[in-house]
Amino acid sequence: MGKVLVIDDDTELCELLDDYLSQEGFAIETVNDPLEGIQQALSGSHCLVVLDVMLPRMNGFEVLRRIRASSKIPILMLTARGDEVDRIVGLEIGADDYLPKPFSPRELVARLRAILRRTEQDVLAPRRHTGSLVVGDVVLNPGMRTVACAGKTVELTSIEFAVLEVLLDKVGQVVGREELARKALDRGYSAYDRSIDVHISSLRKKLGPRADGLERIKTVRNSGYLYVLGANDSRPS
Repeated sequence: MGKVLVIDDDTELCELLDDYLSQEGFAIETVNDPLEGIQQALSGSHCLVVLDVMLPRMNGFEVLRRIRASSKIPILMLTARGDEVDRIVGLEIGADDYLPKPFSPRELVARLRAILRRTEQDVLAPRRHTGSLVVGDVVLNPGMRTVACAGKTVELTSIEFAVLEVLLDKVGQVVGREELARKALDRGYSAYDRSIDVHISSLRKKLGPRADGLERIKTVRNSGYLYVLGANDSRPS
């Protein structure tokens, strides 16, 4: 396991995280300056970044944008407890997950391990999968971790890819948020968790509507989401 980089100007919190996460088997490096944090995140020396939204001189969203411009390293954002906007913005920019402050150290460890399990699964995916999921004009290749829509490559985050893979595998069926959270986020779902909704919204924007103008992914109220099976589409085998 590589080192976890923590970018946060709260030195006391950084010390607490260093002590606790070290006891849980994580190697930790803490950085208090956002520019130094970007440099370290892009150095290739870390497996995951924990990034605070509230930073001096440059907020966490700008740090996230700069890292995402050059790297797909997994990033968990620390947000304010009551600020749902921060969580949504972070996910839309490309964060893998978020955790509102104040948080339980146990919950942080659980989130970090879930992200690292997903990362490991992405690395092993070519060994596990050989075939592609094809629904209409969308082709998802689990082995190559690629998605094409109408013949054009679509760049997805690792979680967006995982969400789409679940939906395509169950095309024409309603998939609950709980199942999507378990399979795509590798964690449980709570009623106040907007992560899945934000990832679905991002997928809709990136894939666009179907050729007939209809929506690809429908929201089924109080149930979950459904990837629409067109009249001429076949179910993945």
